[in-house]
Amino acid sequence: MSDLVTVILAAGKGTRMKSKLPKVLHKAGGKSMVQHVIDAAKAAGSKRTVVITGFGSEQVRAAIGDQAECVEQKEQLGTGHAVLQAKPLLGDEKGTIMVLCGDTPLLTGDLLKKLYDEHVQAGAKATVLTAIMPDATGYGRIIRSADGSVERIVEHKDATEEERSVREVNSGIYCFDAQALFASLAKVTNDNAQGEYYLPDVLWILKQQGEKIWAVAADDYEDTLGINSRLQLAGAEKILRRRKNEELMAEGVTIMDPDSTYIDADVKVGRDTVIYPQTWLEGNTEIGEECEIGPSVRFQNMKVGNRVTGQFTYAHDAVIDDEVILGQFVHIRPNTHLSKKVKIGNFVEIKNSNVGEGTKLPHLSYIGDTDMGARVNMGCGSLTVNYDGKKKYRTTIGDDAFVGCNSNLVAPVTVEDHGYIAAGSTITDTVPSKGLAIARARQVIIENWKDRRDQ
Repeated sequence: MSDLVTVILAAGKGTRMKSKLPKVLHKAGGKSMVQHVIDAAKAAGSKRTVVITGFGSEQVRAAIGDQAECVEQKEQLGTGHAVLQAKPLLGDEKGTIMVLCGDTPLLTGDLLKKLYDEHVQAGAKATVLTAIMPDATGYGRIIRSADGSVERIVEHKDATEEERSVREVNSGIYCFDAQALFASLAKVTNDNAQGEYYLPDVLWILKQQGEKIWAVAADDYEDTLGINSRLQLAGAEKILRRRKNEELMAEGVTIMDPDSTYIDADVKVGRDTVIYPQTWLEGNTEIGEECEIGPSVRFQNMKVGNRVTGQFTYAHDAVIDDEVILGQFVHIRPNTHLSKKVKIGNFVEIKNSNVGEGTKLPHLSYIGDTDMGARVNMGCGSLTVNYDGKKKYRTTIGDDAFVGCNSNLVAPVTVEDHGYIAAGSTITDTVPSKGLAIARARQVIIENWKDRRDQ
C-alpha cells in the first residue's frame, strides 16, 4: 500500500477573484479547482487527503464531501501555519506528505506520481516541484548544486542578474518526509515582513541539518500554474479543454473544430462519434459510439447510447438509448428516458417521461410526466396537460397508439394500446384499446355571416 498522503492548501480567499465564492471552488473544465487537485492526488496513489480550509470553510467542506478530511485554519498565518493544522491528523504518519495548492487545477496524477517517485528514489527529506518558465519574472529561482540537489531558492527581488537568468522556479508544491516536516514546522518563525509562517522555511531548516533537498522539474510548466484571477482561470479553462479534446481524438473521436467544442474533464465519448462545432458536453455525460452530436448541442449529465444523432438540442439529466434521432430546438429535461429508435422532431420538449421504442414525436409537442409505449405516433401540436395549478399528474399511452394533431391529453388520463385520438381533441377520459376518441364540437356553418367589425 502507498505510504503517500496529501495535504491540500485551500484556505485563501482569493482577493483578486473578486468573488463571494472561495477561490478553490471556481470551476475550470467542469470541475472546481480543488476537485481537480483531489483527483490528481488520488491518481498519484495518495491513500489519504487532508484539505486545509479557511475562507468559506463550510462551502468548501460541502463541495468536498467525504472525499477528504478537512481541517480549518481559523487564522491565515501563512503556508507553514496552514500545514501545521494537519498535525493532529497526520502527526503519526511515517511516510511521505505531499503538499499541494488547491488553486492548481492543471496538475495531473502522472506529474504528482513522478514527483513522489523521484522524492523516494533520491532519499530526500524534502523535494520541491519546479517548472521551467518561459518568463520567470516574479518567481523564486531554484539554484541547484552540482549533484542536482537544491542549494537555495532565491526570490526574484533578491536575485542577482545571473540568478535571474535561471528559468527554473518554485511551484509551491512539495514532498516531505512526514516526521521531518512536522519537526521542522515547530522551528519555523514568523520573523518576516508579513508576520507569517512560511512553508519554504522548512527546506532551509532541513538543509542546515545536513539533509538532502531535491527538486523535480515538470515536463510542462503549464501543469504547475496557480490561478489567482478570472483571467488566469480562463487560461486554465482553455488548457483543460484542449487537453480533453486531444485525449478524445487520440481515442478515436472526431472533433471537427476543437476550438469551438467544449468538453468537461469527466465526459466519456465512444469511438467513431463525430462532434460538430459549438457543442458543449458537460458533467458526467457519457456518449456511445458512432453518434453525430451537434452542431449547437448542449448535454449535461446525459447517458447517450450508440448511433444517436442530435443537433440544436439541449438535454440534461436524462437517458437516451441507441439510434435515437433528435431534431432541432429540442429540450430534453430531467428524468426522461428515450428508448431505442425514438424520433424527436423540431420544437419538442419532454420532461420526466418514458418514451417507448420506435415512438415518433414529430414536432411542436410538450410531453410531461408521461409513460408512453412503443411505436406511438404523436401528431403535430399534441400535448400532455400535466398540471392543474397545484399538482402534476401522469399520462399513460399504450403501445401503437395514434394521437392526432393538436390534441390535448388532460392528466391523469390513459390511452390504451392501439387507441386512436382524432385531431383537435381534448381527452379527459380513458381511450379504450382500438377505440377512436373524438372530443371536439361539431362544425357549424352560419351562412351569409356578416363580420361586425365591418359595421
